[in-house]
Amino acid sequence: MAGNIEAPKGFHIERVKQKSHEKIGEAIFIVRDRYVDLQSIGSGAQGVVCSAMDKKTNTRVAIKKLSKPFANETYAKRAFRELRLMKMVNHKNIIGLLNLFTPASSLKDFNDVYIVMELMDADLRRVIGVDLDHDRMSYLLYQLLCGIKHLHMSNIIHRDLKPSNIVVKEDCSLKILDFGLARAADSTFQMTPYVVTRYYRAPEVIVGMKYTENVDMWSVGCIFAEIVKGEILFPGRDYIDQWNKVTQVLGTPGVEFFKYLNPSVRMYCENHTRYPVKTMLELFPDKYFPKGNPDDSVRTDQARNLLGKMLKIDPLDRCSVDAALRHPYVCIWWDKSEVDAPPPPKYDHSVDEKAVPLSQWKELIYNEVQVM
Repeated sequence: MAGNIEAPKGFHIERVKQKSHEKIGEAIFIVRDRYVDLQSIGSGAQGVVCSAMDKKTNTRVAIKKLSKPFANETYAKRAFRELRLMKMVNHKNIIGLLNLFTPASSLKDFNDVYIVMELMDADLRRVIGVDLDHDRMSYLLYQLLCGIKHLHMSNIIHRDLKPSNIVVKEDCSLKILDFGLARAADSTFQMTPYVVTRYYRAPEVIVGMKYTENVDMWSVGCIFAEIVKGEILFPGRDYIDQWNKVTQVLGTPGVEFFKYLNPSVRMYCENHTRYPVKTMLELFPDKYFPKGNPDDSVRTDQARNLLGKMLKIDPLDRCSVDAALRHPYVCIWWDKSEVDAPPPPKYDHSVDEKAVPLSQWKELIYNEVQVM
């Protein structure tokens, strides 16, 4: 790392007490003999997760059972995309795929997919609200940016960055997971506003503009702000309220931004209540930042400056991942092997764009599982 600076010491994450069982929540786990001592970790829209002891490697791993991967074409497409991308990426700040299996013996009885991954201690939601110093905050942010750069170098936009999709260990190491919504950065498209988790959704997505990989940088800004303040920055109830929350907090953007909008959306935005632009000092006063070390004042100013560069409503003004990594707040951790790690091969998104019947998606996913 630059300047021979060592990674900061870890932070304590309180663990939830768990019981060992084969029924994890409402899901029945049917796993290979090598995986024993299953313990519930949690569940979400994408699947149910447990930890297990891998007898072959003598380490604990995380096993995710995908939720209804063949319920419809959308679910199947997301599952296929996640599996393919997890196989492709190889970076210390992106969750590693260790194994992939199904209890099915043939395509005919193929219904369940299990993904075996590195086991981390908790997701980032458990860190928010913990009293972190600048070293820990900037190191977490640095790792998040390194992982995002690795994706962007392969023209992959994550599109769903949020605290629950970022996992950490008590030694302060961080990894990004869940690529079910990832898309190619070189394709110009619009996305249904309800797809991405609302609170971290970039303004250009809210108002239906075409967008680039900078949507991920907006999400990083929201996540960093949440770490600093200990609360969600833009807690909108729906996509209209989300736009209102963004403008209430950051101020109404200039007329140039509205030129990109379609007429009906532009009319709503221009006729809506206009809010004054606020400074980062107003939004993030000193009380939210660490105090006590001699350089805390300087680093607080740096953190506020970086927040301001990421939380730009107009994506043309928002900083890139490269610019963020060069920023004084995080560049103290710079390590060329992490920042410029060899990118994954280009992902072929052409399959995602085709109207593929569910039976064909099922066969494609079955083939992915078989070759792991």
